[in-house]
Amino acid sequence: MNTADQYVKAIYLLQQMENGPASTGALADMLDVSPASANEMIGKLQERGLADHEKYKGVSLTDEGIRDAREALETYCIIERFLANVLDVEEFRAEARELEPVIDETVAERLDTIIERDPDCPDCFDPETDACRYLEIEFENPAD
Repeated sequence: MNTADQYVKAIYLLQQMENGPASTGALADMLDVSPASANEMIGKLQERGLADHEKYKGVSLTDEGIRDAREALETYCIIERFLANVLDVEEFRAEARELEPVIDETVAERLDTIIERDPDCPDCFDPETDACRYLEIEFENPAD
């Protein structure tokens, strides 16, 4: 998975959360990059036909962008579930984000055989909790 995959995945999740185009600021925040960096990558995604950007309205994925985002999200879910459910890594989210750009399709497929991914993946991913609902962990209530 490369940086473009991380961006399309983030745009996809923001579109779900915002029920519309993803704002550049929200995208930059989600990826912990500057708004200028986010704008630069949005331009590259637009050139590749993965996204449409309308100034002051936000960025939306094309059909091809949605396909790429779902594949990237599926790989992320595989990594996240492997770290949390199989290896019992406490900081699985941070580790998953670090591994995400370097795990290729072959490795993800092999990890997938270990976790027995559910057929509804990547729809199993909840952008609000930033996690797959099939993780075998307890989520803390933010109000606690």
